[in-house]
Amino acid sequence: VQLQAYGGGLGQPGGSLRLSCAASDASGSSFSSIIMGWYRQAAGKQRELVASISSVFRTTYGDSVKGRFTISRDNGKKTLYLQMNSLKPEDTAVYYCNTNPPQARWGQGTQVTVSS
Repeated sequence: VQLQAYGGGLGQPGGSLRLSCAASDASGSSFSSIIMGWYRQAAGKQRELVASISSVFRTTYGDSVKGRFTISRDNGKKTLYLQMNSLKPEDTAVYYCNTNPPQARWGQGTQVTVSS
């Protein structure tokens, strides 16, 4: 599955951003059966799983984003979303979407910078 994340940019502390991830090379039925995740990598740090959503829409979140971020999916559009609210400077990172566990090939991420 090829994945392309987009929607990042500059956000203000306390503000919101919404990321999207479009999947290609996968039928709608195969995408819907895949556990998907949002990951992020801050400068000088390891990539981490931020949120995950299963084929039955069960969601899990990392402790650092719980209560602030919401992951969702639209299987008909083969698209994954990440609604990020109450942004903090420590959310600054490159965000990627991938399967969970991640496939070896990572698509292009999208930069999120939180700063006033």
